[in-house]
Amino acid sequence: MNRVLAMILAGGASERLSILASERAKPAVPFGGKYRIIDFTLSNCVNSAIYNVAVLTQFNPRSLAQHIGVGRPWDLDRIAGGITLLQPFLSRSDRDWYRGTADAIYQNLYYVEEQRVDEVLILSGDHVYNMRYDHMISTHRSRESDVTVAVTEVPASEISRFGIIALDHNERVVNFQEKPKTAKSNLASMGIYVFDKSVLIDCLEEYGRKKGGLDFGYNILPSIIGKYKLHGYKFRGYWRDIGTIESYWQANMDLIADLPDLNLYDRTAEIRTAYKNKPPAKLGPNAQAVRSLLSNGTIINGQVENSVIFSGVFVEERAVVKDSVILDDSTVGREATVDRAIIDKQVWIGPGCYIGYGIDFTANKEEPENLNSGITVVGKGARIPGDMKVGRNCKIGCWVEDADFASKSVPSGESVASKKPRRHPL
Repeated sequence: MNRVLAMILAGGASERLSILASERAKPAVPFGGKYRIIDFTLSNCVNSAIYNVAVLTQFNPRSLAQHIGVGRPWDLDRIAGGITLLQPFLSRSDRDWYRGTADAIYQNLYYVEEQRVDEVLILSGDHVYNMRYDHMISTHRSRESDVTVAVTEVPASEISRFGIIALDHNERVVNFQEKPKTAKSNLASMGIYVFDKSVLIDCLEEYGRKKGGLDFGYNILPSIIGKYKLHGYKFRGYWRDIGTIESYWQANMDLIADLPDLNLYDRTAEIRTAYKNKPPAKLGPNAQAVRSLLSNGTIINGQVENSVIFSGVFVEERAVVKDSVILDDSTVGREATVDRAIIDKQVWIGPGCYIGYGIDFTANKEEPENLNSGITVVGKGARIPGDMKVGRNCKIGCWVEDADFASKSVPSGESVASKKPRRHPL
């Protein structure tokens, strides 16, 4: 789509994703067997013929920058337009770290002003969905709107997690509440905004200089209702904010349904990612795999059920993996069991281990708000010694070793951390 600049906000840290986001930005968290979360936003851009894309990074940007590279998997390695990574920097001016969604755009306003575009499409890099942005922009233009906000229906129990928008009969925005406890509307902002370029510049010049003008949801949008033509755009497809361990696990599980709402096999809306040059998945003579996703380079000699298995994973003989997500290049040893767990990259689970053991669902003592649904999380590079029993809602830190375990049992709700903190996250 011509004369559109897409700006993807991809710099946020995520404490609610626990150790999955401790050494990487949230948009760089692996998802769905072969992707990273930001792949969905980038793919939506190119599927909408938007090839002028800027990605705003900040927290632990290394893996995200390596993944995106020059944008070749998304056909964004172009001379005109293409992809640009924008990082915060300090100078003699008033620049600082990004302090919110609006502040991130405000600190890059010079970049917006340089672009020969009519609209600026502001996106979040940490949501999983398949959407044609060009349809939304066409609606924005036909209504002659100043600002358009994408909205989707959410359950009443989820209202407090989102910005909630009320629309009139013409789909004009009449109210915006950021994360209210209760609301009459169930339309949540998806963090997708189309601004006329001149309107965005005016809004950020007016509110961006103010101490309270740091965030679109909290500050900018509520302030401009009635001042500009602000419309909602209703999206009725699959959309998930992967904001918690449970929502991350559930979104992965959604993909293994017989007819998943998010169709990764739709060739007209392909989700692209950086290619990994690994051989095909292989099933051994006694392997069993039921209702699961298996990626390239995986070798299954045991049993896998209702799980998402990333590339290079090795499940040894008589090992059992069920209701779990196992990331790249991890090993599940002989006769080990992994039950309702998320295993990060390069993890070694020794023979005879049981991850997700027992029926005690005590919330994690360090992170009770993040780990309370029975899911145990094992951090990147951890090595779990053989015959270890690890309960529910446990947190096994990144790069832990045999010596970090005090006994052969980690009770539900407990955590194990490495005694040798790494200086340079990978």
